[in-house]
Amino acid sequence: MTILILALHLGGGGVIGALYFGSLWWNARLFEQAGRLRTLLASMAVRFALLGGVLLAVSLEGAMPLLATALGVLLARVAVLRRVRMGLP
Repeated sequence: MTILILALHLGGGGVIGALYFGSLWWNARLFEQAGRLRTLLASMAVRFALLGGVLLAVSLEGAMPLLATALGVLLARVAVLRRVRMGLP
């Protein structure tokens, strides 16, 4: 497994993680609003399916790409949480 392939998986994990945790933040804000149950449930289902599908597809390539992608997701989580705590959209 080349370093370039692992770096691409790390970057891809970062992108999918940023989308996942960014939409989770948006989803948490929907909890505050009344009458948004369908949107909330649809968003949750899409978020879970997207992350699960990506991780499943990457797992078919082996353990190292899966670990690199998961690390990218975790790094994106840290970045999104830091951004949210600072009050940035």
